[in-house]
Amino acid sequence: MRYLTARKRAEGKGASHTGTEHHWYMTVSSVALAFLVPTFLYIFGRTLGQPLEEVIATFSRPFPAILTALVVVIGMRHFAKGAQMMLEDYTQGSLRKGLVILTYSISYAVTAVALYALVKLALIGFLFANMAH
Repeated sequence: MRYLTARKRAEGKGASHTGTEHHWYMTVSSVALAFLVPTFLYIFGRTLGQPLEEVIATFSRPFPAILTALVVVIGMRHFAKGAQMMLEDYTQGSLRKGLVILTYSISYAVTAVALYALVKLALIGFLFANMAH
């Protein structure tokens, strides 16, 4: 027989019995985005209005491509988890489940489209670089 008080059994767990993992994920991802997004905006802003060849050349390099992928993946996961938390606080029942599924679907769709476009830019840049040689 385990002798635990109600307080000891509940310690470290929130209402959903998952502890603080959600809060820590949101904190860590927001700090990561605080560093990633300004750097991404600087790189993206420099390519804005440039000819297609320069945009392809920029996003074919490893740093801008990896940075863009990180911003998209971490940003969309942060969005999905934040929206889920909001929906769980303000909706209930089947509507809640449907909206959470819709939110995650939108997040995954945006991530897939952005990564596809990024890979396509990188491949076009790779092909142009090899054709020049």
